[in-house]
Amino acid sequence: MPGEKELNVNLFERLDLLDRLERVAKKENCEPVLQEIEFERKLIERKLYQNPPLNSEN
Repeated sequence: MPGEKELNVNLFERLDLLDRLERVAKKENCEPVLQEIEFERKLIERKLYQNPPLNSEN
């Protein structure tokens, strides 16, 4: 199972991808895509900043 650092790197890479997609969606005035990007970003940030961490050991 990946460690917390690896999980966080993956989540940050997903946020980077959303940023690139958002830039194009704004340029094309594509509101449905912008709304979906916003929703996905919230889900990722919830995982990224949750407490306790994703792989907390009991």
